Amino acid sequence: MDKTQTFSIMIVGVGGQGSLLASRIIGDVFLAQGYDVKVSEVHGMSQRGGSVVTYVRFGENVASPVICEGEADIILSFEQLEAARWLPSLKPGGKIITATQRINPMPVIAGTAKYPENLIEKLKAQGASVIAVDAAALAERAGNIKAANVVLIGVLSKLFGINRDVWLSALKDNVPQKYIDVNIAAFELGEKAAQTAA
Repeated sequence: MDKTQTFSIMIVGVGGQGSLLASRIIGDVFLAQGYDVKVSEVHGMSQRGGSVVTYVRFGENVASPVICEGEADIILSFEQLEAARWLPSLKPGGKIITATQRINPMPVIAGTAKYPENLIEKLKAQGASVIAVDAAALAERAGNIKAANVVLIGVLSKLFGINRDVWLSALKDNVPQKYIDVNIAAFELGEKAAQTAA
């Protein structure tokens, strides 16, 4: 990658899905590669169930962590509806990596709205390049459904020519010791899923 270009990753999901952990791991990977990295805190309702977004930007000299509309190179989404909600932030030619998981927002839970159908197909129909992965099922296979965020980091890692040991080192630095094995397994399942998903 060209270090003179600033690259922007937007991480979106709902509260309780581990957006901040994901942004820290990704940020550490690119710091280790010698980039200037800016990571935002969580924006939105970070309690369980609310829409949240964090930003990771890296390059030679990054002034701000904020990603504006049409600036995201990658949207990493932990939930389908959040991928659709933030689609306007994706730049032309950008990529969406999304979990196929559906988490009903409050209007759906309250019965005043319906969860949209065929969202991933709709994203593709709007010209987005989408990698969709059943991250929750893979995380469960790894041993903990909460590691779905790390499954998606495993998918993301395949888009960059960075040695996997750098990703695993960042993972180990940010995850409590007792959860490292589960998270490594989740990361590896994400790597494999990236090779088959499109």
